[in-house]
Amino acid sequence: MDHLIPDVEAVDRNPELLAIRKNLIGMTRADMAEALQENGLDAKAAKMRARQLFHWLYYRGTSDFADMTSISKEMRSELPDHFTVARPEITSLQQSTDGTRKWLVKFPDGQEVESVHIPEEDRGALCVSSQVGCTLTCSFCHTGTMKLVRNLTAGEIIAQMLVARDTIGEWPSPKGERMISNIVMMGMGEPLLNYDNVAKALKIIMDGEGISLSKRRITLSTSGVVPKIHQCGEELGVNLAISLHAVSNDVRDVLVPINKRYPIKELLQACKDYPSSNNARRITFEYVMLDGVNDSPAEARELVRLLKDIPAKVNLIPFNPWPGSQYKCSSNNAIHRFAKIVNDAGYSSPVRVPRGRDIMAACGQLKSESTKIRASERKAAAAAS
Repeated sequence: MDHLIPDVEAVDRNPELLAIRKNLIGMTRADMAEALQENGLDAKAAKMRARQLFHWLYYRGTSDFADMTSISKEMRSELPDHFTVARPEITSLQQSTDGTRKWLVKFPDGQEVESVHIPEEDRGALCVSSQVGCTLTCSFCHTGTMKLVRNLTAGEIIAQMLVARDTIGEWPSPKGERMISNIVMMGMGEPLLNYDNVAKALKIIMDGEGISLSKRRITLSTSGVVPKIHQCGEELGVNLAISLHAVSNDVRDVLVPINKRYPIKELLQACKDYPSSNNARRITFEYVMLDGVNDSPAEARELVRLLKDIPAKVNLIPFNPWPGSQYKCSSNNAIHRFAKIVNDAGYSSPVRVPRGRDIMAACGQLKSESTKIRASERKAAAAAS
């Protein structure tokens, strides 16, 4: 059997029914096969069609069933009655004077997130969000001023990459050089507090029959959710980045409040135990430079001491201001003095060049206007409409 069960109401294109069609974006081949079987295909046909759909969605970037020419015309006409491959709406797309692009995308429930592409001459990194808002309230981060609204689904995480590749025109998946050559899970939210969805999305992105991005090209940044760090290394093997930002618990408790639960000693032990860490794949420690807060020579020397026995490099990040922020960026002299101490101890410590500041797309500047709507408010809004 190679036909889906007809849905008469869906064929009539009832808007309410169309709104509840399953989106195939975010599904694995096994997920797609199961969904197709639920809608009438036998197991053999479902497995074959799932493989084809996976290819069209993730390798070719197709956003219309009608364009999936390896699938029969009859099947192509039936698929939209049950499924969708819709991208999120692009609410805004800004481009910086330095070429950085920032997308604000809106999902069907009205919630929005930002993602950012930072281009280089022959490559580029896409900074991807994992949550709407954030629960960690890091005091130097603009996203931290938002309340956590909800986790993103695997499909919503992947969709940020699809939208970026649509814009850049990078379909089908290139075999050689790519303008989106790397992914950094450093956007809105804490990836390890949405681990299951992040892991599923990254596994799909790494799949060799689709987007096919190597795990060596993916970096996951965490503020220090210690229990999930080892699991991330075992199951994903991606590069790890730690938002450290301080060398004493007193200071880090203020800058990165999750430190009160998982203090520096526990965090660094998890880094030492990270399964994919070695000299060839060093853990990156991110350190935002805040004037008079964490930028003294003594703190640089303490950082060197803390990193002993960890294959590591340090990214020094000049603080990127945002409206209402209480901090100032360290002076150039202070930043380069700090970098020299760390470099002289044998740890690479490049100073990150701020990108996209003019469109609020630099590190720590991402934020959307999404808010959590209470169930009572949703009911009231529905009744009013």
